[in-house]
Amino acid sequence: MTRTRTAATFAPPVMEARRWLEGVVFPENRPLINVSQAAPVDPPPLALRQAMAEFAVTEDSAHLYGPVLGNPELRAELAAQIGWHYAAVVASDQVAITSGCNQAFAAVISAITDEGDEVILPTPWYFNHKMWLDMAGVRAIDLKTDDDLLPDPDAARALITDRTRAIALVTPNNPGGVEYPSDLVRAFYELAREKGLRLLVDETYRDFDSRSGPPHDLFSQPNWQETLVHLYSFSKAYRLTGHRVGAIVTGADLLAEIEKFLDTVAICPSQIGQFAALWGMQNLSQWVAGERAEILDRRAAIQEELPRLTDKGWRLLGLGAYFAYFEHPFDIPSDELARRLVPEAGILLLPGTMFMPDDDPAGKRQVRIAFANLDRAGIAQLFDRLQALSF
Repeated sequence: MTRTRTAATFAPPVMEARRWLEGVVFPENRPLINVSQAAPVDPPPLALRQAMAEFAVTEDSAHLYGPVLGNPELRAELAAQIGWHYAAVVASDQVAITSGCNQAFAAVISAITDEGDEVILPTPWYFNHKMWLDMAGVRAIDLKTDDDLLPDPDAARALITDRTRAIALVTPNNPGGVEYPSDLVRAFYELAREKGLRLLVDETYRDFDSRSGPPHDLFSQPNWQETLVHLYSFSKAYRLTGHRVGAIVTGADLLAEIEKFLDTVAICPSQIGQFAALWGMQNLSQWVAGERAEILDRRAAIQEELPRLTDKGWRLLGLGAYFAYFEHPFDIPSDELARRLVPEAGILLLPGTMFMPDDDPAGKRQVRIAFANLDRAGIAQLFDRLQALSF
């Protein structure tokens, strides 16, 4: 069989997990609890949908090509809001809009690596990052995290070779939920700057960070754009998952290289999606604040329910953003556990094996719960079912 780039990686985990549902019937008194995917299941708020509909009907530009790096108005607004969020100054020509944050990561990797190069990923990793590196012929070097799921800059230093091109962090983390402390992010930045690497910081879930004030000070560092590549998504804050709008913030020179990738893959981001992101930033700050408060309340509900599971031998490894990451107490691997949970408990979650290298046994003991679409009652019901498990 011919070796191909897509054959170099694994099947999409969320799609694989959905196949476990085939042929399973869930009784009315025990419907499926789906905590497998970190995506809002509700549409955008009505006011945003109405604005999008009017834009689609009245503006011819809604249906035409736009600039490859995104519309100037959206780039300028995001630059201004990043400046406010991080207490720094960012220029609009340091911002590019992409067709989702996954495309942002893919574009950056294509612009900074060649086949055979290496990128350091803390484990457990975000699986789509690993998949893209595999397909790009770039080696993912796994950086083990500590008991709090935090990566160690000194351990990362020991992994750097002459083929290393970048270190990629996700904070708040997917899958672990952990919010990386500002001084830790800064330490990774200093390491990358010293070694001439790029530091990719994926902050898809930054709108649901529990902390107040800037989560880090990287945008305030001199010549930050020579080291930092910030990735962002509009999907979660404004429920725009289907419209695929993300962003890259870095130096204009790197964006010129990234433009080559974007032009050959999608040409430009969706016009309606870009309009929605801009309208949302300009009109929905209070609504987003309410969404954040609701997510933080659901996080608090996890903490309140937690003793019910810890009494059964479960251990919470990380909690934040949309995620609770657990070590389970059973003598079966997590991939088998996850499959059995579908018919036996009516729960669909992802096993730690989907976020770890095959040779790391820790993944066999871990599971990810994406709780953002469960209210307090749903979280209580989830814990009822997990508490009752015996394998």
